[in-house]
Parts: sequence; C-alpha cells; structure tokens
Amino acid sequence: MIKRLTLLLAAALSLSAHAEPKKLLVVTVTTGFRHSSIETAEKVLAELGQKSGAFTVDFVHQPEGQPKNPGRPPERDAKKDTDESFKAKQDAYSKALAEFNAANKIWTDKIAAYMADKMALDKIKGYDGFVFANTTGDLLLPDREGFTKLIEGGKAFIAMHSGSDTYHPFRGYIDMLGGEFETHKSQVEIQPVVHDPAHPITKAVPLGWKVFDEIYIIKSFEKAKVHGLLGLNTHPNLEQLRAEAAQRKEKNIEDPKKDADLKDVEAQKGRYYPVSWCKEFGAGRVYYNSLGHREDVWDPTWKADTKDRKNSPEIAETYQEMILAGIKWALKLEEGVSTPGNIP
Repeated sequence: MIKRLTLLLAAALSLSAHAEPKKLLVVTVTTGFRHSSIETAEKVLAELGQKSGAFTVDFVHQPEGQPKNPGRPPERDAKKDTDESFKAKQDAYSKALAEFNAANKIWTDKIAAYMADKMALDKIKGYDGFVFANTTGDLLLPDREGFTKLIEGGKAFIAMHSGSDTYHPFRGYIDMLGGEFETHKSQVEIQPVVHDPAHPITKAVPLGWKVFDEIYIIKSFEKAKVHGLLGLNTHPNLEQLRAEAAQRKEKNIEDPKKDADLKDVEAQKGRYYPVSWCKEFGAGRVYYNSLGHREDVWDPTWKADTKDRKNSPEIAETYQEMILAGIKWALKLEEGVSTPGNIP
C-alpha cells in the first residue's frame, strides 16, 4: 500500500510539474536595423503566453540611446544637383557618418556590458527556450557558442523575421537556425505553399492564405536539413516587377535600375524561396518564420480600419496561431513531424 501511494504521489507530482508553464526569454535587442514592429511583437508574445498559459515571458529589451545610422551615401540627381550642391550633400553625409561611428563605438561598449549581464549563461540556463523577435546584427552574447549549445542540449529556439538577419559572421548561429537573410525588395502580397498542412504550426493556415509583408530572400539554406512549413516556388516580387515594367512601357518611362531588378529576378528561375521551417538541433528544436516585418502581420487590432493596414485581422490571427503553435512545438508541448527533406 505504501509503495502504491508513493507511486501515485510521484505521478501526481510529475503531472503537476508538467502543468507548470514553460519559461521563455524573449530578446529584442538590435545592433543593426531596428523594426518599428518590435514593440508590437513584444506585446503579442506576452499576450500569447498569458492567454495560453503554456509559457511565461521575460524580456531582454533594447537599452536606450542607439545612434541613428545615416544610411547610404547620397546619389547624384542628374537633373537637380550641381557640383556644389552634390558636394554639400557628400560633406554633410561624411560628417553624419563620422558622428555616427563615434557614437556607435560607445553604444557597442554599452550593449556588450548589458548583454554580458542579461545573457550570461548562468542567468539564462534556467529558461526552457529563447525567442529572437526581429533581432539584427551582432548581439554581443557573452558566450555565443555556449548559447547554441544550450539549444543543442534540449532548449527551444524561435526566431521571427530578422532573426535571420542576426549573427551573420557566426556560422554556429546560422547552422542552428537553418538559413540567413540575403536581401529583400518592396513589400508584396504572397500566397505561400503550405508544405505540411497537418503540422501543428501550419494546421491553422486556411487554404489560399495570403499575407502582405516584406518577404525575405534566404541564403545558406538547404532543403534537406529542415522540415519545410511555408515557401514559394517563384520569387515573391516577380509578378509585381513585371506589372511595373508593363506600366513603364505603356507610359514610355525609362528606369534602367528597375529594369535591371526585373532581369535579376527572372534570372533566378527555378530557385526555391523558404518562408518558414522547423528543425531538430541536437536534443533541441528550432522554429523560424520570416514573416513579421509589419505590425499588422502581428496584431489584428493595429490601426484597425485605416489605410495603413494592409492585412485583415484574420491574417494576423492566423500568424499568431502559427507563432503560438511554433513556440509550443519548440518547447515540446506539441508534437509534430519534423523530418527534414519534405520540400519538393
């Protein structure tokens, strides 16, 4: 009888422990481009955890004071710029760049110290998983190899959109993720192929689902190493560029740069364009979704009924369902086939 009671108590404790929500650490630090949708992403991820009860969320937020990059050097306008006016633009840009470089060095030192504290392995090893929500650049993790080993040892890793525009020089991160950002063109509506409609991450995606967003072109990607969820068999901007070219021809407008863009895209015929995937990484699980540039992809309530909104609330709700299911799958709260090589 005592032995039976002990077994029942152990089983009850096991069930109680299983019912405890998992712990997620969400990182939204950027050392490169910073997306305006990050605050929306933070709100949505916190809400998903709270409403589902599946996980709690802590954040590593962006410290204040990131200097603004002056961007690309000025290009001469053949119709408007004189030698003097263009030189003035160049001088102003050079001054702004020098000021940025000086401020950015101070900022980088600040980020390094901040991340050494917030992302120290001793402090983060108790989390069940990590989310890189629209991170960019070198995040200056104090032990980046140690971080990827945490995932390989059984933790969850989830990244959205520019999580693939993060840590380009560190191949350990790119190999873990399964691909990296190469480039993008203008925002466009796509209807992605759903490679595995039965997977918990994509089972909520309705037939013919479309979304308007900034669509990444991904490199360092191998079909054989991931389980494909969403993808495209033609360049996301092909039809858009062709339509624009037809309009230019009709109006007799010359634009060599846009013509070159179209020629470049058409030359990529036969290339596959991944949008979302999942994979095993050692004992850990990795989920990536390249969508999430726009606030109205994340949030069904963002600027409701205004011209700024390009996606319906239902589209954002589907995206949230994918993200929630992807987090739960990566945390091993949901089961789903992740056998690599399912993309034709």
